[in-house]
Amino acid sequence: MSTKPLDFISLLLIIIGAINWGLIGFFQFDLVATLFGGMESWFSRIIYALVGLAGLYGLSLFGRIDNEDVRKTE
Repeated sequence: MSTKPLDFISLLLIIIGAINWGLIGFFQFDLVATLFGGMESWFSRIIYALVGLAGLYGLSLFGRIDNEDVRKTE
């Protein structure tokens, strides 16, 4: 399986988002907001938007994983 740079960046952003949501859920601590000046900061909003886009892009991995499994069995 070859990894494209976009796949790597997307996975990294998904992991950052998952860690941030875990911190919010367990400790009510928003790491992104703390590091980048609060939820209203334009930089924080960009990070949140990129994480959301990465999550949507991550949905495409389901189709590619399924296609690779079919190719291996042929």
